[in-house]
Amino acid sequence: MNKTYDIAVIGGGPAGMIAAGKAGSLGARVILLEKNDILGKKLLITGKGRCNITNADFNIRSFIEKFGKKGKFLYPSLNTFGSQDIINFFNKRGLPTKIERGKRVFPEGDRAKDVLDILSNYLYENKVEVIYNSSVNEFITSKDKISKIICKDKKIIADNYILCTGGLSYPATGSNGDGYKLVEKIGHSITKIRPALAPIILKESWVNKLQGLSLKNVSISIFQNNKKVDDRFGEALFTHNGLSGPIILDMSKKIGELINHGEVKLFIDFKPAINHKELDIRLQRDLNEFKNKIFKNSLDKLLPKTLIPVIIQLSDINPEKQANSITKEERKKIVNLLKHFVLYVECLENIDKAIITSGGIKLDEIEPKTMQSKKISNLYLAGEILDLDGPTGGYNLQVCWSTGYLAGKSVVSG
Repeated sequence: MNKTYDIAVIGGGPAGMIAAGKAGSLGARVILLEKNDILGKKLLITGKGRCNITNADFNIRSFIEKFGKKGKFLYPSLNTFGSQDIINFFNKRGLPTKIERGKRVFPEGDRAKDVLDILSNYLYENKVEVIYNSSVNEFITSKDKISKIICKDKKIIADNYILCTGGLSYPATGSNGDGYKLVEKIGHSITKIRPALAPIILKESWVNKLQGLSLKNVSISIFQNNKKVDDRFGEALFTHNGLSGPIILDMSKKIGELINHGEVKLFIDFKPAINHKELDIRLQRDLNEFKNKIFKNSLDKLLPKTLIPVIIQLSDINPEKQANSITKEERKKIVNLLKHFVLYVECLENIDKAIITSGGIKLDEIEPKTMQSKKISNLYLAGEILDLDGPTGGYNLQVCWSTGYLAGKSVVSG
């Protein structure tokens, strides 16, 4: 292939598509190389197939705080193309959106495919040439510039290049870390790669009895060396070997760091809206209402059915005991279990089960105002390949939109 392009974009995920489309809209001749046989393979499974497009936290300072100290890198890209901009982008192209709990923004139809269809049309309208099944094997450089890229069966020559190959999470979608190897070979540094927004595996063997149990409005705290390190309120989910759900995913990065330094315990408060005394009164009421039943059949109003046998087992109370014969001390055991349910962390799930990757290309090697590499003058970088990761709720996808858009704009207009 001897054709020369203004820009070659590598990676057809959200960052790559928005970058290629934006550059094309400014008149550039753009080629987009995608290693899969479809675009947006990972995008299609985000938000359980619903696609949490962004978060409607329109205050840039507040948005950036979600990424910690590294978040300040995002000021220029969010100022250029922020949360409201991506919502407007889809709305103007016929995709209505809705805001749900936690300011999460979804397409009204709850279909990630609708999001992908609009992005595909955006590429078509702006005359972006898309080449599928095209993995990039190598960058050929001369001095501080890329002269061409080598694919399995072709060479691509362009004036500028935008790398948007994603991280290492969900490798089955094509995010297998290829991009890290490509940029390391040409001088970029990669911070340690870890799973982020990942489920956790617990040490308790009985946890499989709770598989599928969804918890709403609970509080979960992380403890190490008898010190509380972090806590969250919201939703969680028991898996066959541990915990997942928004609370756990948001705390997983911190948990992953802590387990390298010793034992990590989780405390679940199943009833955070009431204190110990109020919960005891509630328990007494239920036991009195079901006084003629056995203990194991008297907690249905208080707890989910799958949780009851586990609580009774851990309390060491005879499940066949009459409800009206439960003692004050036994009630205290139940209340303490419900307010301080202890679990021990074994480890995080492997990175292939993580939603996103923690780590990536060092931010001090990228110009935040343009997304241009400080190492290679005609290379721009965007999306999950960067050393940035935030909480659940659309924040990480917004990083892809913002950095991709800014890269696509900068590479044309400077």
